[in-house]
Amino acid sequence: MILHVLNGDATRTIFENAGIAGDVMVWREMLCEGKAPATHNMSRFFEERAAFLQQEYGIDQKAYLSDVDHEYQLLNNAAAYEEIVLWFEFDLFCQVNLLFVLYYLQQLKAPLPPISIVQLDKHPEVPNFRGIGMLKSKHLPPLFEKRVYVQEEDWQLANAAWEAYSQEDPLALEQLSRRSSTHLPYLSNALQAHLQRLPGSSNGLNAVEHFFLDRLALGKLRERDLYYQFWDELKIYGFGDFQLDIYTQRLQRAGVVKREDEMLSLTGLGEEVLHNEENYLSFASQQNIWIGGIPLDHTPWRWDEEEGRVIRSSGN
Repeated sequence: MILHVLNGDATRTIFENAGIAGDVMVWREMLCEGKAPATHNMSRFFEERAAFLQQEYGIDQKAYLSDVDHEYQLLNNAAAYEEIVLWFEFDLFCQVNLLFVLYYLQQLKAPLPPISIVQLDKHPEVPNFRGIGMLKSKHLPPLFEKRVYVQEEDWQLANAAWEAYSQEDPLALEQLSRRSSTHLPYLSNALQAHLQRLPGSSNGLNAVEHFFLDRLALGKLRERDLYYQFWDELKIYGFGDFQLDIYTQRLQRAGVVKREDEMLSLTGLGEEVLHNEENYLSFASQQNIWIGGIPLDHTPWRWDEEEGRVIRSSGN
């Protein structure tokens, strides 16, 4: 029997009609959003994360832990399967989840069956491909046949990358983001996108915030239209409405964006920040905002767009 770990409910819908045998587990975490505790103790990891998600996003702590316990029973029973197939995509959202699944399986300290991965960044029959959920059931069996098996070097990279992702110092992760991998081909770009969520060295805006302000500088936009532009141009993030709502709400609280009904527009302060005349961090609270293991409040780390690397701010 095979265990299929799917990247979301949209994939499950088409998977169920694809005729591929095996048990199914749907991965519903969003580990690229919020705190990723640095610990080898998985119970402690989920407890800390559950507390954070409830505090910051109102996600019920008990319900989260109950869902985790239910879903992870299948992974905990990994040794009973002939193979585990991980269905994930190229974007940051999926690649961080994939890293954690591989890391979690290693923490079981039990004999594992062969682990394989189905992952893609495009499909010839689906223009503007953004995810497996956009495919048809008939597309999945050929992808399943082309799955690749995780090798020792992949396990080592995944383990190192997850541990680096959950640390406060991003330099180890930056170094890993420059490594190429045959069976984890999308990891490098995803980790680079993650690091670009650090405040920018010139004006404090990260890549997502800068994108929103840059588009609004051209004129007012309906929130949904702004999101569609993001999904078309920055597919590497794989963010859904929930995460983009968090960003637009922060931008509004900082006073760089204002809302009138469904329309978003740039404020005078937003223009000054965009032109490097003001620093976004002077107006936007970073308290309790985490990307992986990095608490953004008072972090000295910045992304330097011109140099394309992480730097330490001299102001901290």
